[in-house]
Amino acid sequence: MKATPTAIPDVLVVEPKVFGDARGFFFESWNQRAFDEAVGREVRFVQDNHSASARHVLRGLHYQVQHAQGKLVRVAKGEVYDVAVDLRRSSPTFGRAVAERLSAENRRMLWVPVGFAHGFLVLSESAEFLYKTTDYYAPQHERTLLWNDPALKIDWPLAGEPLLKPNDIAGKPLAQAETFP
Repeated sequence: MKATPTAIPDVLVVEPKVFGDARGFFFESWNQRAFDEAVGREVRFVQDNHSASARHVLRGLHYQVQHAQGKLVRVAKGEVYDVAVDLRRSSPTFGRAVAERLSAENRRMLWVPVGFAHGFLVLSESAEFLYKTTDYYAPQHERTLLWNDPALKIDWPLAGEPLLKPNDIAGKPLAQAETFP
């Protein structure tokens, strides 16, 4: 497993070793020891999630103010534009976003630690998205950062409007969002 820091060093692109031949491929999608070594500390995951979405669906930017979740995300089918926004006021990268294209083809994962909002836009006809979380889903603590807040400067690869849930439409801009210390 190889972990490469993004422009926000705490967010990592994680690449598994893939073994392939004419029959197909094999890779270890999860290994506790290798992941802990890659991020430099022990990380405990408590929940796995799997979603399916159509082209132009945008999910996010979500986070939980209590029971905050670190997320290890990947795509099992299709391709997404995956975004993490630093909401840690004490961070030198507060309010900045990083984005990566994750796909079933490139097999990359993104480690989004606690203190970040997260979301993705489906670029392919459909996508299946898998992620591990470090805390349980707590809907009463979920918050949504406005996906198109100009302060975030996210260059979503989208012509027109995405398909959104009502809570994503009603997200708060960064200036009004609850943040982390």
